[in-house]
Amino acid sequence: MPSDASPPSIPEDSRPYQGAWLVVALLWVVGCLNYLDRVMLTTMRDSIKAAIPMGDDHFGALTMVFLFVYGLLSPVGGWCADRFSRSRVILISLIVWSAVTWATAYVQTYWQLAATRVLMGISEACYIPAALALIMDYHRGSTRSLATGLHMTGIYAGMALGGMGGWMADHHGWSSGFKVFGSFGVAYALLLFALLRDAPRQRTEKSADGLTTEPPLQIVATLAGNARLWLLALHWSLLGFAGWAFVSWMPSYLREHFDLTQTKAGFTFSVYMQTACLAGVVVGGAWADRWSRVNLRGRVFVPMIALTLCSPFVFLSANTDTLSIVSVCLIAFGFARGCSDSNMMPILCQVIEARHRATAYGFLNLCSCIVGGIAAYLGGWLKERHVDLSYILMSSALGVLLCGVLLIIVKPARRD
Repeated sequence: MPSDASPPSIPEDSRPYQGAWLVVALLWVVGCLNYLDRVMLTTMRDSIKAAIPMGDDHFGALTMVFLFVYGLLSPVGGWCADRFSRSRVILISLIVWSAVTWATAYVQTYWQLAATRVLMGISEACYIPAALALIMDYHRGSTRSLATGLHMTGIYAGMALGGMGGWMADHHGWSSGFKVFGSFGVAYALLLFALLRDAPRQRTEKSADGLTTEPPLQIVATLAGNARLWLLALHWSLLGFAGWAFVSWMPSYLREHFDLTQTKAGFTFSVYMQTACLAGVVVGGAWADRWSRVNLRGRVFVPMIALTLCSPFVFLSANTDTLSIVSVCLIAFGFARGCSDSNMMPILCQVIEARHRATAYGFLNLCSCIVGGIAAYLGGWLKERHVDLSYILMSSALGVLLCGVLLIIVKPARRD
């Protein structure tokens, strides 16, 4: 293993393949759509509850059931991306996502709405492991964090646009957003079918027919014996708790604590936090790429520093009566989250073999989403018992601090 501080040479095969940045651009839109749907639902809570009667705990359960299904099936989606064509897995995921999003606009009961969340979890479980693994196939080291970060800007743009949910619900009815974006997804799938292809590298890393043939149980045994993967899973779980607590309940907290309208609360949360995430994934990605050229742990150090420094701001966000201070706290958390998101898959590439890349990321998603789903439900459970939402937001601060501390002991096994 090379020394942490030894400056590595950059070999020819670390350069991106032709079309690498086009792949990032194409997947940017898909990532945007995937996450827009998740946030849009939370920002139109009042309108949905008026149309489909339910308690706050049941509303929180909608996000929880989505995250549980999404998380539990993420390793399966990752395995499909390692076993079959990654580009086709992504395409099928988008087609199913579009159909389910469009169908959501026509539900009339709580259980129908819950069923669409289950189906959405199935479709999205196949996307992110396949998308990030495909980006890693095209970007072979020297641009990995920046490429991941630019893809993540699509995800955070989607979360920011999700703030439109409250506005669309107030002015055009809660179902309008689902009709519009579901229809757009179908049209975009046609473009993806024409342009998105697997990277040439997959042929050299897979069997003669282009498919990974390693038995699933052998893959599970290999991943289970990787201690670094378990550390990353704990890190991602804690961050998932904090992230989904904020996404699920910060708009409601802002509306109730500062007496804001549904529209203003949704935009306040989305604009400040998600804009900061956009900056974080780009700055954190470029910073990590540069640092990794001279230090093996450069990609680990960037999110470690960002998360540790932002944890006091997370705590402060639930302990102030000044909206401008909350806005600053949302910016701090959003930037740190972006630094982590742009580097998680590149870090994973340093501790996991390429043939297990998507499956391993699916496992991280499983851990994060199960814990995140608990956070989403816990907020509703507390509200039903008249407990202030600030408590779950404050508990997120400890999780963020532990996230940063855990990264100190993650030591990459190889250069990516």
